[in-house]
Amino acid sequence: MSHGGLTTVGPPSKLRWAAVIHTCNGRCGTSGRAVTFDVSVPRYLLAKSVGAVTNHVVFGAASGLRMRDLRMPALPGPNWVELDVVRAGICGTDVGTLTYDVSPILEPFGSFPAVLGHEILARVRAVGPAVRSVTPGQRVAVDPLISCQVRGYGESDWCRACTNGRAALCHRAGEPGPQAVGGHPLRPGMTIGYHGDLPGGWGERLFAHETQLHVVPDAVDDHTGVLLEPLAVAVHGVLHAPPDRDVPVLVIGSGAIALGTVWALRALGHRGGIVLQAKRAREQELGVRLGATEVVAPSQARAVLTATGARGYKPMVGPEVFAGGGFPLVVDCVGSRASLDQAMRYTSTGGSVTMLGCAAVVRRLDLTLLWARELSLRGAVGYGREQWHGRAMHTFAITLELLQATDAPVAEIVTHSYPLDRYRTALASARHHQDSGAIKVVFTPPEFRRAP
Repeated sequence: MSHGGLTTVGPPSKLRWAAVIHTCNGRCGTSGRAVTFDVSVPRYLLAKSVGAVTNHVVFGAASGLRMRDLRMPALPGPNWVELDVVRAGICGTDVGTLTYDVSPILEPFGSFPAVLGHEILARVRAVGPAVRSVTPGQRVAVDPLISCQVRGYGESDWCRACTNGRAALCHRAGEPGPQAVGGHPLRPGMTIGYHGDLPGGWGERLFAHETQLHVVPDAVDDHTGVLLEPLAVAVHGVLHAPPDRDVPVLVIGSGAIALGTVWALRALGHRGGIVLQAKRAREQELGVRLGATEVVAPSQARAVLTATGARGYKPMVGPEVFAGGGFPLVVDCVGSRASLDQAMRYTSTGGSVTMLGCAAVVRRLDLTLLWARELSLRGAVGYGREQWHGRAMHTFAITLELLQATDAPVAEIVTHSYPLDRYRTALASARHHQDSGAIKVVFTPPEFRRAP
């Protein structure tokens, strides 16, 4: 029985990917375990009705989440690489996908069932005959974005975004590609981890195109290595809309992206004050050590704003508004109605808001200040080719250079790690981070590693 790109063989608990056309020096695929997720309308309705009060609906037997035995195929082509997972992170978007809280607007650009997990540190297990950039045994960070090249198109047929090194904006994300996987064209999708043919990091093994791999030096520990993807998001967000070096910046958020943004601003040379608005003492303390000048709880933020010279005015109806002062740049790493509303209220006239939080449907958001204060609202997504110090470099490569040039305690962003069989506990810790104290939760699939 077929489920998208996966083929069921025997009992429903046993899944395997069908054999692919190309092989890796005749090598057969290997087996491994993985956490898979499938979507359906009944599960959506169940999650939206009672999922808010019980983890069982979103992570348990009633959900589309399962631990399964998977049969990895032979590599799809000569430039592909088989990987053993070393660490895999849980992202807020992953939790939002499982709880059906993300917007359906990007649904055409994913395919399910899928092995989730796009924050991946892995070790090279086997390489295709044309691979030259990595060798077996090396640790690599995986860029999960699926470019035209990964889809199987020749360079002359790449879309404009991929030609410019911006696979996050690939024009063909909604189309099948000519690359054969499992005996059929590669299914649509933007990224590994939300793709029915390309398994993510919540398993023992995966495969990726060599262009998606970045060698991680021995000096970078595993916890830092698994953070390379979210740190690259932060680095790209700063490079995408760089502030003047000496202006004050407000960063809103308590998660890995917010803390990574504080680190990225400092690592990229920002000299001005950085205020981090974070809810809990643990994130606040870490924020200071990552480079924040000041940390505040949401209830204390007004005092920081008025210290910039802003004056408060109370309208007849609604919350206080401000004039004068403010922050030339506010980075919103939450993406909620409240955070976006605050970001616009706290940005100085003519200033910029960068949105790194994955905002979805935002109801009753007042956009008056966007035009009345001539603000710039900019989104940033993913990573790719950047211009940095006169060089064209991938964001991952820049991030690795910055990590080795600084001694900031980035690895402490990882607060919880679990073996893969405790995925339900891990996901509950990530979902209810206010109670668990989690910042970044990661899986350690090597607990399950089997001999080839």
